[in-house]
Amino acid sequence: MIKKESFLVNRIKSIGYAFKGFAILVKTEASIKTQVFIAILVSAAGFFFNISITEWLIQTLAIAMVISIEAINTAIEEIANFIHPEHHQKIGLIKDIAAGAVFIASIFAVIIGLIIYFPKVF
Repeated sequence: MIKKESFLVNRIKSIGYAFKGFAILVKTEASIKTQVFIAILVSAAGFFFNISITEWLIQTLAIAMVISIEAINTAIEEIANFIHPEHHQKIGLIKDIAAGAVFIASIFAVIIGLIIYFPKVF
């Protein structure tokens, strides 16, 4: 008989897997490295310009949105490459759509950044 692990042990393992996944992304994906670097710069700007709590919340949500969608895009690309390693028109379409989601999130994050920082800089 196999003993079932407790809920708490399973949650701790899940958090470990999530940290491992994030570490893999940061180590191996240039796009994630770029997004994390931008997040650090924008966060430094937030401290420099002493943005409000509301602005911090919105900025943090924008950062999380872009990095999360970038990670999902990477996962979709990995699955697509695993399923069909050679070039395939339909796989290319799927990858383009996933990349488009990152583009949309990034555009909105830039707009949020402009709304927060433009009045502070000018």
